[in-house]
Amino acid sequence: MKKIKSFLSNWVSIIVFAIVIALVINKFILFVISVPSGSMYPTIKPKDRIITTRIYNFNNIKRGDILVFYSEELQETMVKRVIAFPNDLVEIKEDGSIFINGNRIDESYVMYPDNRNGKFKVPDDEYLFLGDNRLHSFDSRSWKNPFIKAENIKGKAVFILFPFDRVSKLE
Repeated sequence: MKKIKSFLSNWVSIIVFAIVIALVINKFILFVISVPSGSMYPTIKPKDRIITTRIYNFNNIKRGDILVFYSEELQETMVKRVIAFPNDLVEIKEDGSIFINGNRIDESYVMYPDNRNGKFKVPDDEYLFLGDNRLHSFDSRSWKNPFIKAENIKGKAVFILFPFDRVSKLE
């Protein structure tokens, strides 16, 4: 009986330790999300599971990074590509081309552009996001408030974990 108690005690300790480690990793290092829509198609498909790393230094964000953020307006977590940074002046033309501070940016990842255009001046401490599938993306161009506060950015999508036939690093 003593051996069984010792055995169970050891296993319970290991399981509790593993749960604590998993919770710490999820809270401070990375988390997994499931993508609900085709707004990032073909880069990310609906129902893909994405490993996302937490962001602590916003200076490490690069234009074109795929980020996970919370939209206060829509009250949901979303995955989109960051297009513009604080204080950028953005012009989206009818042909889908984008100019940031007067310079056209290359967006080879956009396969399905649309004709929604507009001009945006990104406020301090906020960012502008667009989906890769512009034809079917509900993104900054359509929101009442087109900007996401830095505090609502949760992480950077870095790796497709599932389905297994799509396992790959996100660029």
